[in-house]
Amino acid sequence: MNEQRILEELLALLEANSVAIRDEPLGGNGGGLCVMKGRQIFFVDTQAPSAVVAAMCAQAVPKVVDIEQIYIKPEVRQFIESYNNQIF
Repeated sequence: MNEQRILEELLALLEANSVAIRDEPLGGNGGGLCVMKGRQIFFVDTQAPSAVVAAMCAQAVPKVVDIEQIYIKPEVRQFIESYNNQIF
């Protein structure tokens, strides 16, 4: 599964859990999850490569949904886990 397809799956997962998705030109850094007026919004940076946006999205998903309680395609789950187990 390529990064664009993984990104689509991750965005669908966020939307299914009441997160609004907004496409905005944000300078190429990938966007991210925020709360505005009590509503969760994930900003997709239209100037960033899909791999960067997918990484930001993978970090946002566990903040919105308990990934252990729902079915996620194995490739997508592995992608999420790879970005949430990194040490910074």
